[in-house]
Amino acid sequence: MFEKVFIEHKVKDSQYTLNILKKVKTKKICFIDSIDDIWGRAKKPYLQKRQSLNLFIGKKNGMLVKEAPDAYGLGNEKHFYYVHAYNCIYECQYCYLQGYFNTPDIVLYVNHDEIIKQMQQKVDIYKTAWFHAGEYSDSLALSHYTNELEAYFEFFKKNTQAKLELRTKSVNTKLLETLKPLKNIYVSFSLSSHQGAKLYDNKCPSIKARIKSLSKLFKLGYNIGIHFDPIVYSDNFEQEYKEVISELSNQIELNKIQYFSIGVVRYTQDVYKEVQQNYPKSQISIGPYVKSFDGKIRYNRPMRNWIMNKIRQLLIDKGARNEVIYLCME
Repeated sequence: MFEKVFIEHKVKDSQYTLNILKKVKTKKICFIDSIDDIWGRAKKPYLQKRQSLNLFIGKKNGMLVKEAPDAYGLGNEKHFYYVHAYNCIYECQYCYLQGYFNTPDIVLYVNHDEIIKQMQQKVDIYKTAWFHAGEYSDSLALSHYTNELEAYFEFFKKNTQAKLELRTKSVNTKLLETLKPLKNIYVSFSLSSHQGAKLYDNKCPSIKARIKSLSKLFKLGYNIGIHFDPIVYSDNFEQEYKEVISELSNQIELNKIQYFSIGVVRYTQDVYKEVQQNYPKSQISIGPYVKSFDGKIRYNRPMRNWIMNKIRQLLIDKGARNEVIYLCME
């Protein structure tokens, strides 16, 4: 998968680093002083990831646990996300990462003990805080490389008042299947319509495969969340999502899913320029969009509300609880 692997000297003996190197198939390994000296220094086109990707392994400095934006999760508790990786092996056409970093190369940070230490500081202050993995990278797609999940499970086993969400589109659940599910750990899958996934979720597992994986985890005792986000409008979107929600309800009673988020496709102006450049013929770059209240490019508010309320009603009709459905980033 990776053309070259760059490793910071300070983490070359880390057990996490050694675990990754056992799995990576490359003979081109370079030792460096700092990831920041190389990664993203020169602009590398996002779509170059189709031909080659480099991997960087290092230590993340500074703030490792950051407060999430408003309407990021369910409820009024404090929400944080932690930074353990940058960039993703998938190529979703709407992904904001294509305009966020200067490069699609993957970064894996291995100082998980320091991340957990900062999480403990937040728990000591806020008690019932949520922590989210998957803000800058899929939380499970490379988990068989990184092998850090057990350490986080130990933390949340000790801190039962805190909650962890693993956000994913991956079906790479082997490590989760070896761990004992905890009441305060949630695995949330991003779903779209079958048609939408085929058009826009490049390199991702199919919707059918994702539903199969989440059903397996549910039967093992995991809490499951669902993100219908981002929804891309099409003339048949209501029927398309009705089919997916019906398939989902055939696998899991929807009143047993812990939460649902609903959101529409949205971009910052910089990301939107990248999307137009990378996918000029795709519906994803056409809209119809307007500049929204927060400066983001997305559908106008009446259209957004109409789309999201249609999906909400489809969920309720199949048994989902209204009180666990929230609108993301609204």
